[in-house]
Amino acid sequence: MAVYQKSIEDVLDDVNTTENGLTDAEAGRRIDEYGYNEIEEKEKASTLKLFLETFKDAMVIVLLVAAGVQIALGEIAESAIIFLVLIINAIISVAQTKKAESSLEALQDMSAPEANVLRDGTKMTLPAKELVPGDIVFLEAGDYVPADGRVIESGSLKVNEGMLTGESEAVEKDMKTIAEEAVLGDRTNMLFSSSLVVYGRGTFVVTGTAEQTEIGKIADMLSTAEQKQTPLQLKLNSFSKKLGIGILILCLLIFAVQAARIWLGDSNVDTTTALLNALMFSVAIAVAAIPEALQSIVTIVLSVGTNKMAKQHAIIRKLPAVETLGSTSIICTDKTGTLTQNKMTVTDHFIPGVSNETLPENPDEWSMSEKMLVNIGVLCNDSYINKDGNEIGDPTEVALINFANANHEDYEEIRNRYPRQAELPFDSERKLMSTVHEIDGTPVMLIKGGPDVIFERAAYVLIDGEEQPVSNEMLQQFHDAYETFSKQALRGLAFGYKKLDDNNTAITHDNEDDIVLTGLVAMMDPPRDAVYGSIEESKKAGIRTVMITGDHKITAQAIGREIGLMAEEDIAVTGRELDAMPEEELEEKLESISVYARVSPENKIRIVRAWQKKDVITAMTGDGVNDAPALKQADIGIAMGSGTEVAKDSSAMVLTDDNFVSIVNAVGVGRTVFDNIKKAIGYLFAGNLGAIIAILYAVTLNLPNPFTALQLLFINLVNDSLPAIALGMEKSEPDVMKRKPRNVGEDIFAGGTLKSVITRGILIGIAVIISFHIGLSASVEIGVAMAFTTLILSRTLQTFAARSNTQTAFGAGFFQNKYVIGAVILGFGLYGMTTLPVVRGIFNIPPEFGMDEWLISTGLALASVIMMEAVKIFQQKMNG
Repeated sequence: MAVYQKSIEDVLDDVNTTENGLTDAEAGRRIDEYGYNEIEEKEKASTLKLFLETFKDAMVIVLLVAAGVQIALGEIAESAIIFLVLIINAIISVAQTKKAESSLEALQDMSAPEANVLRDGTKMTLPAKELVPGDIVFLEAGDYVPADGRVIESGSLKVNEGMLTGESEAVEKDMKTIAEEAVLGDRTNMLFSSSLVVYGRGTFVVTGTAEQTEIGKIADMLSTAEQKQTPLQLKLNSFSKKLGIGILILCLLIFAVQAARIWLGDSNVDTTTALLNALMFSVAIAVAAIPEALQSIVTIVLSVGTNKMAKQHAIIRKLPAVETLGSTSIICTDKTGTLTQNKMTVTDHFIPGVSNETLPENPDEWSMSEKMLVNIGVLCNDSYINKDGNEIGDPTEVALINFANANHEDYEEIRNRYPRQAELPFDSERKLMSTVHEIDGTPVMLIKGGPDVIFERAAYVLIDGEEQPVSNEMLQQFHDAYETFSKQALRGLAFGYKKLDDNNTAITHDNEDDIVLTGLVAMMDPPRDAVYGSIEESKKAGIRTVMITGDHKITAQAIGREIGLMAEEDIAVTGRELDAMPEEELEEKLESISVYARVSPENKIRIVRAWQKKDVITAMTGDGVNDAPALKQADIGIAMGSGTEVAKDSSAMVLTDDNFVSIVNAVGVGRTVFDNIKKAIGYLFAGNLGAIIAILYAVTLNLPNPFTALQLLFINLVNDSLPAIALGMEKSEPDVMKRKPRNVGEDIFAGGTLKSVITRGILIGIAVIISFHIGLSASVEIGVAMAFTTLILSRTLQTFAARSNTQTAFGAGFFQNKYVIGAVILGFGLYGMTTLPVVRGIFNIPPEFGMDEWLISTGLALASVIMMEAVKIFQQKMNG
C-alpha cells in the first residue's frame, strides 16, 4: 500500500516515530542511514573532455591532417585559418552543452532552506537538508514544503502543487485516508517537497527525503533522460564521415597518379620538389573539397532563425532546436494557458424565466433576477483588481467581477453601493460562501456555492421579481441547466440570497437555509481565439497535436473537440488508464489518442518515447517541474515563459507568450531555416564539385593542374562563407506550411537537392574545362588563369541559382534577398583584387591575361548559371 492509502497511525509506525517527533540522536543516526535531504548532483564531463570530443568528426580529422601537412611544408597562414575555424566551432559546442546542464542546478535551488521541526518534544528551526523520515514538520502560509510527507493535522491548509501537477489551482489538504489508487494531484492527504503553502496551516510527518521525494524522482529522470541529436546533426555527422573518407581516398589517388607520372617521367625534373608540389596540391584539393566553415555557416543560419523566432515569441535556448522544429510531426501540448487563455471566464448563465443568451447591453434594462445575479457575483466575492490593473484573488471570483465589468456594470461601484457588513468564508466542507449587505434598506445575506448544495437548501426561487416557493419542476430546470453546463465541461456556480431581520447582521452557518434561488453561472478557461486557425494550419502541415494535461478528462475532451484537436474517432485516456495499458496496446492505440488527462511525469515521458519509437520528431510543451523530464526527453522541449526555471532549463525553446499559436509560427520558421541550410550546403558542394570535376579531368588526360594550391584556398575563402550565409537569409518558400514533415531518415540531399548539386556542379565543371582548354591554346599560365577566373566567378554567380531548387532567381524575386546581391558584388570585388598588378603574380595570373581572356572566362561563368536556371524552367514545364 502507498503512504496515502494508510492511516496516520500506520504511517507513524512505518517511519518509527510519534507525534512528539524524533530525538536529536535518532535524527543523527537516520542522516547516516538516509543521507542529507538534498538532491545530489551527478558527475559531469569536464570542459576539456567536451572540447576534445568536438574533434572526433571525420571532416574535422581530415582538415587537421591537411593542416598538419601544410605546417610541415611551411604553409603556416593557411593552416592557421583552418585551426581557428575549428577552435571557434568547438567553443560554441562546449558552451551550448554547459548551458544545457543547468536544469538540475535549478531544481536544487527550489528546495526550502529551513524547516520548523519537532525534535526532543521542542519546536525548533533547522536547515531543511537535515530532515529525515520520521520528523514532524509544521507549516504556515508562505512556507515551501521541505520534504514529502503525510498530513497529520490541517487547518484549512491549501498548497500550490502546480510545479508538480501543472495545475495552478491550490489543493486543499486533509487527513483522510484514501482507499483507492490516486494520481499525484488527487493525493489530498500528502505534501510534496518544493510545493508552496498558500493558505492555512498544517503539520506532517516526513516519509521521503532527497531522491525519495517526488521532485527527487524527477531529478533522477532528468539525469537519465536521453539528450537526442537533431535530424540535421545526425545527417551532418553521417555525411561528414562519408565525405571525409571519400576525400581522403580521392586525394591519395590523385597524389598516387601524379607521383607515378613524376617517377616515370622526365629524369631531369627535380623529383623531390615535384613530389612536394604534388602533395601540396593534393592537400589543397582536400581543403577545397571540404567546406571547413560548414559548421559555422549552419550555426549562423540557425542564429538567423533564432532571431526570426524571437519575433514570433519563441526564444531558442539550443540552436539545433530551430531546425528540429521544422521536422516536427507531433506536438504534445499542455491545455491550460497554451491552448486556452489561462483565465476563467463566465461563458453562460441560467435565470428561470429569462433569456440566457446575453444580458441586455444597458444595465438599466436588466430584470430584478439579472441584477441580483450580477450583484451576488460581485459582492459575495473577495477578489479585486489592483491599481496596476493586476487581478488578485481566486480565478473563479476574478471571472465574476470581469463578468460584471464586461456587461457595463463596474464592480467597484456595486461594492461601494452595498458595503459588506458580515461574512462566512468559503470552506470545502459546506461548499458555500456568504456575505451580508444592506440592499434597499434591508440586510440581505448573499450566497454562492456548489449548485447541489444550494439546490438542497433552496426554499424559494426568484422569478420576474417575485419570490415564489420552489417546486420540483423548477428545481429540475436548475438541475437540467447544471447538467448541460457539466457536459460542456463548464464549471457551474449557484447564486441565492436570504433577507434577514433588521437588527440581525451577525450570521452563522445555521442562517444558510431557506435560500431564494437566483440563478446559475457557467465558466471555463476558454480557448485562445487564434488556436482554432493554428490547429487547422498544423493539420495542413502534416503535424498532429496531442493534448497532455493535468486537468480532468471531461474538461480536456470538451476543449479538444471545440478547437478541432480531436476527431470524431479519437479517444481520451487518463493517466491511470495509461498506467494499466501494456506497451503493445499503447502502440496500437497511440495514433487514435488525442487527449491524455490527469497524467504523471512518468506518463509524459512514456507518451513521448512511444511516439519517438515510431521514428517521428516529437515536441513537448510544459511549464512545471513535473514537465522537465519529458521536455528533456522530447526531440524539442518547449517551456512556457511563465513556467518554472527548471522547465525552462530543460527545454530547447521558451514561449514568451505561452501561446500554442507561437509554436505553429515557429515551425514555419524552422522549416524555412532547414530549407536555407540545405540551400547553403547545396551551394557549397556544387561549387566544390565543379572544381573537382575540372581537376579529375586534367589528371585523367595528363594535362597540367588547372589551379594552383593558393588559388583553391583563395576560392574557398571567397566562396565558402558570405554567399552561403546570404542564402541563409532567404524568405520562406510558398509551400513551406503545406508540406508534410520530412522523414527522419531522409538524406540531407533529398528533395531535389542532390540533383541540383550535381547539375550545377557539372555545369560549373564544364565551363571551367572549356575555359581551361581555350587558355591552354595560348599557354599553360593563361589556361590556369582562365580556369581560376571561370571557377571563382561561376561559383559566385551560382548564389543566384542556389536560392531555390525549383524557382528561378527572378521567380523568387531577384531583389528580395539583398544579402545575396551584396555577397555576389563582394565576391567579384575580391576576385578583382587578384588581377591588380601588385598581386596578380601571387595568384599566377600572367601579364598576357587581358580583357579578352577575362570576357571569355566571365561569359562562360555567366553561361553556366543561365543554364542552371534554364534547367529549372524545363523541369517546371515537364511537371506541368
